[in-house]
Order: sequence, then structure tokens, then C-alpha cells
Amino acid sequence: MKNKTNKPKYNMFQNSFFMIKLAWKAKEKKVIFSCILLAILGVCINLINLLITPSILGVIERGEEFSKLIVTILIFVIALLLTNGLNAYVNENVLYGRVTVRGEIIALLNNKACRTSYPNIENKEFNKLINQASSKCNSNSEATEAIWKTLQTLLMNVICFVLYVVLLMNVEFILLIVILATTLIGFFINNYLSEYKYKHREEEQEETKKLHYLNDVSSSLSFAKDIRIFGLRSWLTELYDKSMNALHAFSKKVSRVYFFASVSDLVLAFLRNAIAYIYLIYLVINNQISVSEFLLYFSAIEGFTSIVTSVLNQLNILKKQSLDISIVREALEYPEIFKFEDGDKLEVDNNKEYTLELKNVSFRYPSKDKNILTNINLTIHPKEKIAIVGLNGAGKTTLVKLICGYYDPTEGEILLNGVNIKTYNREDYYKLFSAVFQDFSFLAGTIASNVAQREDNIDYDLVYDCIEKAGLKEKIESLEFRYESKVNQKVYEDAINLSGGETQRLMLARALYKNAPIIVLDEPTSALDPIAEANIYNKYNELSENKASLFISHRLASTRFCDRILFIGEERILEEGTHDELLKLNGKYKELFEVQSKYYREGVKEDEK
Repeated sequence: MKNKTNKPKYNMFQNSFFMIKLAWKAKEKKVIFSCILLAILGVCINLINLLITPSILGVIERGEEFSKLIVTILIFVIALLLTNGLNAYVNENVLYGRVTVRGEIIALLNNKACRTSYPNIENKEFNKLINQASSKCNSNSEATEAIWKTLQTLLMNVICFVLYVVLLMNVEFILLIVILATTLIGFFINNYLSEYKYKHREEEQEETKKLHYLNDVSSSLSFAKDIRIFGLRSWLTELYDKSMNALHAFSKKVSRVYFFASVSDLVLAFLRNAIAYIYLIYLVINNQISVSEFLLYFSAIEGFTSIVTSVLNQLNILKKQSLDISIVREALEYPEIFKFEDGDKLEVDNNKEYTLELKNVSFRYPSKDKNILTNINLTIHPKEKIAIVGLNGAGKTTLVKLICGYYDPTEGEILLNGVNIKTYNREDYYKLFSAVFQDFSFLAGTIASNVAQREDNIDYDLVYDCIEKAGLKEKIESLEFRYESKVNQKVYEDAINLSGGETQRLMLARALYKNAPIIVLDEPTSALDPIAEANIYNKYNELSENKASLFISHRLASTRFCDRILFIGEERILEEGTHDELLKLNGKYKELFEVQSKYYREGVKEDEK
């Protein structure tokens, strides 16, 4: 994500420091020190390779003893063996620490996604940012790990640059300027031309996207009938060839650009080397330097050119990696709507009574220009059982989510025992509720761990009791591994399959296990057959004993189990009372109840026929 000026929030120096600080905090200081050590070893290897041939040639030139030549060779061989060996060892072992730091970032992103304010979850900008940030942690080559290699190489090159400058200053300053100038010109020309493909990537992506789509359509069974009946084969082939030809034309343009880049690089390299050769040969002829020094300086010139190019390349790479790390940081620092650690602590106690009050509450979704709920006033008393009914889209689930603290009202306030819930740590507030929503999910694990929502210290007696109350005991105890049976076949090949109704019962058992003061059931029987649904209703008082409960249902016959019924419509509570009281009102509730009863009676007659 970028701000209004299209610039990243953090620069590459800030992001480099962020990664160093993170490694230190994650107790992976060896990642930092290994970068420095590898950079120093890289410098040593460069210097040894630079000096080895001129030094040996110098011994020969000076006519020294053969033993001195052997000693010189041995010194360099041993130095190369030691530095390369140590370099290989550190490189081999540095990976684990770098992966750990990347894993720390993944954990931070997961924590952000799991704990963020609920409205953020429905925010496209937040979801896009989290997805982008997660993609920057997918592999060893992503910025969150690869940056260490870049920093290591950059540090090595900077040290080498300084050493080469000091060495070449002994030859001729103007030669140094010529080498630096030709190298920089070559780099910027190459860099500009090599970005052609990147700058025109949308052109390539558009055609590639078309090809993928056509390939998917052509190989999809769902399109097979249409392709044959309507004779679409020739049309699809024509479209495919058209996109392929466009890609070929694009590739030719890219190849031509890259060719010119290579030619310019070759010409500049020739000029640079020619100038260096001529000048150094001139110095040799005039006995100002020896042949070994000629070799040393010319090797230094080549090395210096390579180092300058490498420094610039690494800075470019670091800049791109910094953009990726900026995305990660912006995801981690995405603003929270609710208070968490900075909120007041709330100790939830089942022996304490809690009263919830909605005062003049209105709510509008951020992307909408109209309220879904307006001026709602409602008090939920301790141990009271409330049913919430109404047509689809009336705002029933939204009302429950407001009560549960997933949203803050657009207007008005929600009070817990007289205190605005905004002041509390929202995670503490969530402990007030055990809930079963329409969109339920289970984690890869055992039946028992899914009910308890933990792997350790599971109260199995409570698990058995909750499973039984949810009406799932017979099913679970018929399985080979019973409560240790695994669910989620995406992870476990031997995982069991639960039907929609069975999964819904499992979620109900999970809510019962949490044993919070307030139970929230949002269409808890939508996936159950009528007999199973009736069994749940018959147990409703037992399931919600000594607790307040909110029960959303589209089947009005189920509401008779509740102390109070709220009929939601037209952005407000239209009717309120018991089942019998609402029938006597002859209002919307009775009208809907009669419609449902009529269809039910007609269904029974059809079955009898």
C-alpha cells in the first residue's frame, strides 16, 4: 500500500534497520553477525584473488629463491582454503537463522490477521495489504529473507570499493575518474533499457492472462458441452493464436532492447579496458611500474568496475526489497479501530450478572450510504433468552455482531453494566460470549481439540458432556478413534468427513465448552433436518441454563422457547414480546408466522398424497 504521494512509507535504510532490529528481538543475532563475517570473508577472498598472481610474478621478477616462490604459493593456497572453507561453512549454516527471522514476520502477520479489529477483516484495503505482505514471506527468495544476502553483498562491495580506490589512487587519479565514469554510464544505460520489460509488464500480463483463461476454458469439463454444441473450438483456437502472436511480438521488442543494452555495455567496456591497457603499458615501458604491478593494477581496474556495478545493482535490489518490506510493515501497523492492550481490563466471571444496553444505536456499513439499523434501544438482562427474527437482510446478524463487539455503532453506544464497551480491551469483552454463527469453521486437529480450541490441558469430561448436549455423541463414538478422530482432509489424509449438520453440532459443542455468560446462536439449526432441529429446541433451556442467550432464526416456530422475541425490519425493532403476545398483535410477526405455517401445512398434505 502506498500513500497519496505514491511513495513507500519507509525508505531502504529504515527497512534495513527494521530487519536488523527484528533479528535481534527474535534472538537471532547470529544473522546480523554472520552478514558482517561473510562480507569480511568476501573482501578477503577478493583481495587474495587480486594479489595471488602479481605476488607470485613479483617473486619470479625479483629472481628470488625457488623456496620463496613455493612458500608464497603455499601461503596463498592456505589462505584461499581457509577463507573459502569458512565462507562455505557460514553460508551453509546462516540459512536457518534467516528462515527463523522470516518465520517471525509470518507469525506477526498471522497475529495481526487473527487479532485485528473485526471491521478490518471486511476492509478490502486491509485484506489486500495482508495478502500482499504474506506473499512477501512465501519463500527464501522473497525480500523478508533475501535482504540479508543483499546487505551482506552490499557491505562487502562497499569495503572492496574503498580498498580499490586506495589502490588505484597510486596509479593516476584521472584514470580512476575515467573508469568510474564509463562504469556509471554503462550501468545507467543498461538499467534504463533492462527495465523496458518491467515498464511494459501490463502489456505482457494482459495477453498472458488471456492465454491462461483460454487454457482453463478449453480444458474445463464445465465448458465441454458448450464447446461441442456451439462449435466453439475454432473460435477459441483463433483467440489463443491471436494472444500468442501478441506475446511473440512483445518478446521480439524486448529482445531488440536487450540487444542494444548488450552492445552499449560492450562498447563502453572496450573503451575502458583500452584506456587502462594503453596507460598501464605506457607506465611499464617507462619503467614506472613492473610487470607484476601492471597485472595487479589492471586486475584492480577490472575488479573496481565489477564492484561499482555490483554496488549499484545491490542498491537497486535493496530498494525493491525495501518496497516489499514496507508493505509488510504497513500491514503490521495497519490502524486498529478497537482498543486492545490499551483498553481497560475486563475480568469475565460466570458468577457475575451482566446487563447489556443499546442506547440509540444506529449502524451503517462503511461502503453504504444507508443505515441497516437506526435508533435501536434494547436492554438484555441477565439469564434472559431473546429471539431475533425478521426477513433476510433486515439486520439480524448485524445486530448480534454489534452486541458481540465486532462492530462499533455509527451512532449511539453499547453499555455493559453501564460502561461503554469501547473503553474495554476488546479481546476481554469477547470472553463474554459463546457463539455459533452461520459461517463456521474448524481447524485441522482432533474432534476434542476443535471443541476445546486448544491442544493441551483439555477437559475431556467437559468435551464429552458438550458433545452429548449438542447431539453428536452417537456419531463421534461410532468412529474408530472417537474423540481423537481428525478433521480437515486438507491436512490429514485419514481425516473424517462431517456433514453440514454434524459440523454445526460440533460448533455448538465448542460454544458450550467455552461456557461464557452469554450464548449467541445465529441460525444454529439451518443445516439440521426437522427431527434433529426439534431435539435441539427441546434442549434449548438446558443448553442456555443460567445464561443470557441471543437466538436468531428464520423459523418462527422455534421462537416460543424464548422469553422475548424481537422482530427486526425497516432498520428498527418493529415488534417485541413473547410468541403469544406477538400473535395477538396481528402485525408483521403473525403475518410471517402464518405464511410459514401455510407452507408447512401444504408440504405435509403433499407428503400425505
